[in-house]
This record gives sequence, structure tokens and C-alpha cells, in this order.
Amino acid sequence: MEQSGTPSLLKGAVQDLATGVASALSSGGHGPVSGGLSPAAAGADGFAPAAVRVLGADFLLPHVLAGTRPGAAELALFRQAVEAYPPRADAAPTVLWSHWAMRRTLRVLAPDTADGTTAEPRADWLELADWRTLTHQLSVLASLALPGADSAVARVAGRRNLDLARGFVRAVRRRDWLQAAGAGRWLSLLDGVPDTLGLPAGLDFVELMADGDPQVGLQVRAARRLATGALV
Repeated sequence: MEQSGTPSLLKGAVQDLATGVASALSSGGHGPVSGGLSPAAAGADGFAPAAVRVLGADFLLPHVLAGTRPGAAELALFRQAVEAYPPRADAAPTVLWSHWAMRRTLRVLAPDTADGTTAEPRADWLELADWRTLTHQLSVLASLALPGADSAVARVAGRRNLDLARGFVRAVRRRDWLQAAGAGRWLSLLDGVPDTLGLPAGLDFVELMADGDPQVGLQVRAARRLATGALV
């Protein structure tokens, strides 16, 4: 019985955390983003670290954009998620990159608590992807879409902005709101995106149609922050 309820409990924990991050991004506040975590999610079963691992580096996004150091509790939870869920030897490239992004976040925000690992995973698989696959993969790796944060993934995105714009439109038409929001976050950061795409209105539409999905809201609000340059 308990095992069968695990996915729903984890999903609830992820939604709680995403709601906290999205709220912090909207308000410009720099307080803890984990305050909304429900007692069930943060309890002895340990869903909080797993939920943080699902959000990845975005758990600390408000602090990254503001240049502030997270509180001790946030850092401890984030580091626990990094250490408790290392990628397996056969992990997908997106998993490797997500884990790398979390370690990079630790190095940026709390260098005294981070290890010295800096090597990037491979990105050749992304270079060769068609525009549909590219959009899907970049939306999964939206946490890498940060101002001034260079990576092989970001460089691929910058070279293929028109493919990504095409993928954004397709995701909206397919009503894949999370993929559209992740692609829109990248597009908000990139140069050379066609004005005819109507990205700001498109993001408004995605947020509306997602009907309060916290993870979609997180990506849309991150995209708006990146587009306006309101990073503090």
C-alpha cells in the first residue's frame, strides 16, 4: 500500500517545491524556497531529497539569479539530493547534465561546500538531434538556461535557436505545456529569436492553459525573468 502511493507522494513533493520556487521568482524574494513543502513530503520517508533531485538546479534558481547564498537548511537539502542520487553508469545524457548542473550550482553559490568536479558531460548527441528531439531534450535541461552560464548545451541552443522556436510552436500545438515552457525559457535567453514567434504572448498562453501546474509556472516565470533582465 505504501509502495503504491510513492509516486503520488513524490509528485506532491515536487509540486510543493516548484510552487515555492515559482513564488520566489515572481516576488523577487530571496527567502527559502522549501518553506511550502508539505509535512507528508518532508517527513521520515525522505521524499524531499528526491523531489529536489527532480527539480535539479532549479531548486536554488532564485538564489542563482539574485546572487544570494541559500540558507543552511536549503543547502543541506540540495547537497543531500546531489549525493543521494548520483547518475548510474548507464544514465541518459540528460541525467548526466542535470547532475552536472546541480554540482555547478553548488560551486557558484557555496564554493566552500562543493567538490572540485568541473568536467562537462558529452554534448555531441545534442548536436546531431533533429529539431523535435532537440526541443524535447533542451526542455528537460531548462535548468541550464541561465544568463552568462556557458556550457556545451547552451552553445548548441544558441546555434539552433530557429529549430528551438519551431519546437516551441509544435509543443504548444500538441498541448505539451511543460515542454513549451522549458523551450520558451531557452528562447527568452537566446539572441536571434524571430519577433514573429510572439514569445511573451506564447508564454502567457502556456501558463494559462497549464491550469496552475507548478513546474510549468516555474519555467514560465524563469523565462520572464530572463527576458526582462530582472535578475535581482
